[in-house]
This record gives sequence, C-alpha cells and structure tokens, in this order.
Amino acid sequence: MEIIKKLSKPKKSIVFDTYWKFAAKRQDIFFNKINHITPLTSDPILERHRFTNVYRASDRVSQYLIRNVIYRDGVSFTKNDLLFRILLFKIFNKISTWKYLESEIKTITVENFDSKLYSTLLSEAKKAREVIYSGAYIMTSGKSIFGYDFKHENHIELLKQYVQSGKLLRRIENAKSMEEVYKILLNVPTFGSFLAYQYTIDINYSTLTNFSEMDFVKAGPGAKDGIKKCFIDRGDFSDEDVIKFMCDIQESQFEALDLDFKDLWGRKLQLIDCQNLFCEVDKYSRAIHPEISGISNRTRIKQIYKPEKNKIDYLFPPKWKLNVPL
Repeated sequence: MEIIKKLSKPKKSIVFDTYWKFAAKRQDIFFNKINHITPLTSDPILERHRFTNVYRASDRVSQYLIRNVIYRDGVSFTKNDLLFRILLFKIFNKISTWKYLESEIKTITVENFDSKLYSTLLSEAKKAREVIYSGAYIMTSGKSIFGYDFKHENHIELLKQYVQSGKLLRRIENAKSMEEVYKILLNVPTFGSFLAYQYTIDINYSTLTNFSEMDFVKAGPGAKDGIKKCFIDRGDFSDEDVIKFMCDIQESQFEALDLDFKDLWGRKLQLIDCQNLFCEVDKYSRAIHPEISGISNRTRIKQIYKPEKNKIDYLFPPKWKLNVPL
C-alpha cells in the first residue's frame, strides 16, 4: 500500500514514538506468555494494567469467537447459522453469556432459535445478578425501535427480525467490499458506526466474507483519542487516513527506533490492529504522558491486570495461512 499523499501531513507529538514502543512491549508480553517467560514485562504500567493484544485476533474474546463460535470442532454450520452465531456472541461480547446459553440450548443455530426462550434465559441470568453484557462496547437498548423494556429482549428481537429470515446474510454475501459490509451493518438498529466496523471484522474471520483487513478502517472513539495524542495536528488527514499512514510506515518506524517487533507469525499489523493500538496508547499515555490530553480528557487507566488461569489454544482464520507453532 502506498503512503497516502496529502497536501499537509500530520505533525507528530512525543506520543508518536510511544505508539511504536508500546506495540513492541505489548507484543513481547504476548509471546512471553506463550513461551512461559517471566517476568512478562519490566514496564510497570503494562505490569499493573490490562491492555488488549496488539493483534485484535489474538485477544481472548476474539480467540473464543474464532475457535468456539465460528470454527467449532466437528460441527458444520450453514451460512446463516454462522452469521447468527457471530452476531449473537458479539452483541453480548461475553464468553460466560455464550457458555450459559449453550449449556441450556446445546448447539446454537437458526433452526433452534426461539426468541422467547432466549429472552427468558437471559432474564433469568439477570435475576441471578449475572452480568450478561461485556463493558467493552456500549450497546444502545433499542427500546424505541423494538419496544421491549430490557435491552437483551430488544437485541434478541433484532436477531429475529434481521438474521433469522436470511435477508441480512444475502446482502452480506453479495457485498463487493469490506466497506459495503460495514454499510449494511450500519443500517441495522442499535449497531452504530463503531460496532458496525467491529462486527464487519468479526464476520470476516469466518468464511462468509473474504476481504483483506487492509481494505477498510473506521476510527472508533478510543482511536480518535489516541490519534489526538500522537499528533499535534492531523493536517489534511482524516482519522482513517492517519490509521492507514501508520500501517504504511510500521516497518520503517520499528527499524528507526531500533525495536524488535515480533509480528504475528509473518502477519504485519493490519488496519484494525493499528486502529486498536491507538485506543490502547490513549490509555497508556494517561500514565506515561499525563501532560498530553486527548478528546475525552480521561486521566486514569481503570482496568487492572489479572492473570487468566485458562490457557488459550490459539487459532486464527485458516485463510490467513499462519504457521502457528503451538
């Protein structure tokens, strides 16, 4: 990909170099975990606080989606089953919610989808004071559209109306680009621009679509915060242009800063990864560059790192053809 030519390029701040240093350090932690190397890091901020992986597909929730929801061993799903499973999982974005539904329903498919049963099960979980939604994404309730009192009831109704019929699948299958898939999802109630892009990436992990992750990007709120911190002035670049710019120069920047960045078994950072990195660098900068403000002006990193007991058996979309020696 060629570097985008604009009249005026972005002007870097001191956080620009931190973006690349953070990426290298965080990726070291990823491989140190795999290779059982301790301590995981000498960086006190990374040691204390939780940050997502450099590669989005490496994160625990994405890995669960790929291995257990999309490519479940020994089970073959129809295309509409796949879309249903992906969107059901991602709307709640919580592994425990998916496991709970599976424990009650067994194999989750469109054929055995009963909206009343799903809503009842989730209501029971709420009554038991279980948290059914992840805090990672902010989902609007959809009450004004679907009319139910509880958010989960509206989202189950959304799946009934938009996925069960197969209409959404046909539109996605006929899409000629990742951006077109994004625009299709953007028209689904309650999704919004950030979630529509995230879900586009999730669907693209499956066999339903096969677009390059370098085809399209949409900056989320956290990324916009990180971009503001990394650049004093964006010049003529949009937020999306900045993300593409970072993807283009990644190798030269790691070399210029003498950083030994370990990529994902030959896979370079993609647009989604560079987008997510801006979110994480926004958080990281609150501690290491407190004098630099973003859009939100948040000053604390809320999430504390807690080691997970369950080992991840890494699986990436087979079409990526990564030679993962695990």
